[in-house]
Amino acid sequence: MQRKYDPFIRRAVRTDIPAMSRIRLSVTENALSDPARVTDEMYEEFLEQTGRGWVAEHDGEIVAFSYADKVNASIWALFVCPGYEGQGLGQSLLKQAVDWLFEIGHDCVHLTTGANTRADRFYFMQGWMRTPVSSTDVGYSLTRSRPLE
Repeated sequence: MQRKYDPFIRRAVRTDIPAMSRIRLSVTENALSDPARVTDEMYEEFLEQTGRGWVAEHDGEIVAFSYADKVNASIWALFVCPGYEGQGLGQSLLKQAVDWLFEIGHDCVHLTTGANTRADRFYFMQGWMRTPVSSTDVGYSLTRSRPLE
């Protein structure tokens, strides 16, 4: 049985970018075909202008991160370091990102991921609505629940 981690989650800052980049480049699914496509400047832009990011730490080491894009109400990134998957880190980080997007006024959050991947199954299991986008990708959306009036 795998151990469940009790992560320390906090808002990401600029000095976290090297760790987030290391995690992004370490994943085996949804690997970047061209690592130069995601630059430090892109991370900085999401941190300081168009979104917000969060990191999960375990024993002082960043082991997962997420980014929310406030411009188009999407999840730009959600990655967990190999060896830490299946421990609830992704769920915790996704909740942070979605809650923030809803809090700032969006009613629906979107994302795209590879079809038939662990990420595909993860979002489906979280209750997101799945829509095919292409032969290789699927889109997901989550609408804010409104209380009955």
